Amino acid sequence: MLGYTTIGVNDMARAEGFYNELLAGIGGKQLFGQDRIKFYGTGEGGMLAICIPYDEQTQHPGNGTMVAIPGGDRAGVDALYAKALELGASDEGEPGERVPGVFYGAYVRDLDGNKLCFFEMTM
Repeated sequence: MLGYTTIGVNDMARAEGFYNELLAGIGGKQLFGQDRIKFYGTGEGGMLAICIPYDEQTQHPGNGTMVAIPGGDRAGVDALYAKALELGASDEGEPGERVPGVFYGAYVRDLDGNKLCFFEMTM
């Protein structure tokens, strides 16, 4: 249903390093881009884009905005969470069941404060 989601970053090189390594673990890679925007995906379905804001003002994470990235299974969620922390992300909620038997998730903030959720949904 979604084509892509865009999140703002302040330092493109730093953000690229973070997302290149983080998304590689689930088969994601940078598919294309220009100086101020880069698109990541697997070639199947939606994409995540990182960009320097068009108005060239400082990036600010959206209050209530979060990007959810499928981990595949619980081990995948745990691995993405650990990798994000290793790459400098901050913890926003350790891996665990949020809706018993239905939703398992973990939460971090990337290097620019954008909130990410890694999840497994079984319904």
